[in-house]
Amino acid sequence: MGFDAIVIGSSAGGLNALKTIITGLPHNFSTPIILTQHLSPHSDSYIAEFLNQLSHLTIKEADGGEKIMPSHVYIAPPNFHLLVEEDFTLNLTVDEKINYSRPSIDILFETAAIAYKNKLIGIILTGANNDGSNGIIQIKTFDGFTIAQSPESAEVAVMPRSAIETGHIDKILPLQEIAAFLVSLCC
Repeated sequence: MGFDAIVIGSSAGGLNALKTIITGLPHNFSTPIILTQHLSPHSDSYIAEFLNQLSHLTIKEADGGEKIMPSHVYIAPPNFHLLVEEDFTLNLTVDEKINYSRPSIDILFETAAIAYKNKLIGIILTGANNDGSNGIIQIKTFDGFTIAQSPESAEVAVMPRSAIETGHIDKILPLQEIAAFLVSLCC
């Protein structure tokens, strides 16, 4: 089964985890990645700029109305929820915070699951709350594939542990193995 998109959620410790995964993907990795990293509302676009310097893929902050393209990594801007529309475009909102966060991992995962159904991979990485757990359940409702970073390899284990406790995770992997596993699923 092929996959049409990957969504990733991370929080505390997420920059290092994202760097490990994104830099582990080859130049011909075409499956688009859409991610939410919990950030301060006053952050700038340093994550996209930092990762873009290290990767073969095009990494950028998401723009509202933008069409999701192959070989791209889209990052939720600070203080905006990032949504995937059913026409495979991105949308940004400033609706209320979910789990004390904007951007919310759950909102990204839930909207992507509706758009991509069983062609979606959802990944929960390091973090200090349970954001993303409801989104993981939604992805499995549509028969998508779910991955959690092993709590032992997470800088902060709360978020991956919460996702695992939903009973809806297909694969638990150490951080260092996630990129290679994605290549095996998508290339």
